Amino acid sequence: MKRLVNMILVFTMIMSLMIGCTKVNAENENAVITFMNFSSSGANEEVLKELVDGFMVDNPNIKVEIQTYGYSDYFDQLATKIAGGSAPDVFELNIENFRAYAEKDAIIELDTLLSENNIDVSAIHPKAIDAFKVDGKQFGLPTKFSNVVMFYNQDLFDQAGIAYPDETWTWAEELEAAKAIRALGNDYFGVFRPIQTHEFYKTVAQNGGGMMNSAQTEFTLNSPENIEALQMMIDRRNVSNVTPTADQMGGMGDWDLFKSGRLGMLVTGIWAFGDFTENIDFTWDIVVEPGIQQKATHFFSDSVVVSKASKNEAAAAKFAAYIASSPVVAEKRLEANWDLPVVLTDEVVEKYLSITPPNNKQAVFDSLEYLVMPPSLEKFGAIADDLMKYVDQAIAGNMTAKEALNAAQEEISDKY
Repeated sequence: MKRLVNMILVFTMIMSLMIGCTKVNAENENAVITFMNFSSSGANEEVLKELVDGFMVDNPNIKVEIQTYGYSDYFDQLATKIAGGSAPDVFELNIENFRAYAEKDAIIELDTLLSENNIDVSAIHPKAIDAFKVDGKQFGLPTKFSNVVMFYNQDLFDQAGIAYPDETWTWAEELEAAKAIRALGNDYFGVFRPIQTHEFYKTVAQNGGGMMNSAQTEFTLNSPENIEALQMMIDRRNVSNVTPTADQMGGMGDWDLFKSGRLGMLVTGIWAFGDFTENIDFTWDIVVEPGIQQKATHFFSDSVVVSKASKNEAAAAKFAAYIASSPVVAEKRLEANWDLPVVLTDEVVEKYLSITPPNNKQAVFDSLEYLVMPPSLEKFGAIADDLMKYVDQAIAGNMTAKEALNAAQEEISDKY
């Protein structure tokens, strides 16, 4: 009996050692993860490769395989991979659709995963990281952002004898300035904001409205606030004519009109900085765009997420955090003029602010206080097209703003 007990004890010790060795080997085993992206396509693939190589040097037990697709077919490729059981471990999603992937349970909630693996993402700008939460839980880590500001032609303001815009302006002050610039001549226009869905959701937010309720369970397209905001957008084109009609544009784009020196104010993205610096010979600057009842401005961002199907969740989370929150990555993005990174260290901010024009680059960061996002819906593009069918009718004068939004509300609520 004593011999049997000893044999059992020896066997137990051997099995314990074997299990321990297996666990150690599993922990040290090299992980291979795939990273699928679109943002490096065409211009920054070598930069991304350099970043990934740097990560693998620092993490020799993790190998990262890059999959890059152009934006035009990226989401079709991603859907095919997910449906076929070959989803990448880490992949890129833009802010418009990441929520849909979270709600379909295709990506991992990251809070627990980051905490359990002691992964620090505190360097990411709080406004940017909060934008990728669903019901208070983190599902994506932003890698970059861009937003919209108001550009203005200082020379035209001087000619019109009016003060430059500042952060206190609302649409009322903007309209008065636009009228003064319009009065400079038939070929001069005061302000340009496109009338389209992406501008609509932002403008109605400035007036206290929204395309959907806060829970995103129903559309609110024809609210009084939305109708009033749409009418204001149309009146600037059709009544005061401080915004040119399509015929008055003569096929010219809004950027081209601004660069020609005949447009006082232009609401557009910060990605215009390089073009305007190179191609404008008058003095221009930027300011946080005015609101109606309150300020609201666009926020565009891409994130990295971890697939629910990943067999290497910890390694995938570590790589995602590196791409999103590493100061080294932030510096490389800035040096490559790829985009504005979300890691705004003092060094990154100082370097960014030092590159002028515009002189008031601080407005880029100030605008983050007022960011709004479109409804995060998988079929947002189709919804945008349906909405514009009716908005175009209002622009043409065939329907009132109220009639157009009532019709849009009915159709879109029934279809989606």
